[in-house]
Amino acid sequence: ILGQGIGMAMRGLRPIAEIQYLDYLYYALQIMRDDLASVRYRTAGGQKAPLIVRTRGHRLEGIWHSGSPMGAIIHSIRGMHVCVPRNMTQAAGMYNTLLEAEEPALVVECLNGYRKKEPLPNNIGEFRVPLGVTDTLREGDDLTMLSYGSTLHLAQEACERLAEWGIEVELIDAQTLLPFDLEGAVAKSVEKTNRLLIVDEDVSGGASAYLLDEVLNRQGAWRFLDGQAKTLAAKPHLPAYG
Repeated sequence: ILGQGIGMAMRGLRPIAEIQYLDYLYYALQIMRDDLASVRYRTAGGQKAPLIVRTRGHRLEGIWHSGSPMGAIIHSIRGMHVCVPRNMTQAAGMYNTLLEAEEPALVVECLNGYRKKEPLPNNIGEFRVPLGVTDTLREGDDLTMLSYGSTLHLAQEACERLAEWGIEVELIDAQTLLPFDLEGAVAKSVEKTNRLLIVDEDVSGGASAYLLDEVLNRQGAWRFLDGQAKTLAAKPHLPAYG
């Protein structure tokens, strides 16, 4: 699948390669790393392969359909965009953006988003979601909560419950992990709230650690913290049921 997609992209077509589930991406990861993500680097910009790899994952049950190995993925395919839309509307905007780009990309759609009804935009084939730009879904002064993909719905519910107790959370959707928050919006939020929580479905030390490093070290948000930044991640094992 990946080989055909890379060949088509290098010949000027705009293919979208389908990998059924995120867990199955491991079988394609070496090709994505060695042959796709490095095309422009290896050829000093002489060649390009703007292939879009589409998959879906998160929040399922069973050993082979429940993984969220985002840390392993983003550290393996530098040179590709990694998009993690929270719903299908955002996913459509990302596809519209990527179909005009010259770099390869991975789009991880969230399975629980297929079961939710969304208003259909009248410009579904035209609007764009910019890469590397976060989306603030809720404003607050007490805590900055950063998440993406399927966990955004859970985070929104948590924010609403906390608001009942007078705790106002600023909820930020990362939207893309590669690139991540080029405008430094998360650090600006932490400067206001002085607290940071990162919510992620990957295991501890995975994508949450990557995001923590980006926010604290690259953006310098450690200067604004009144306490320890926290991560809320998955248990360090696959589900024992299915």
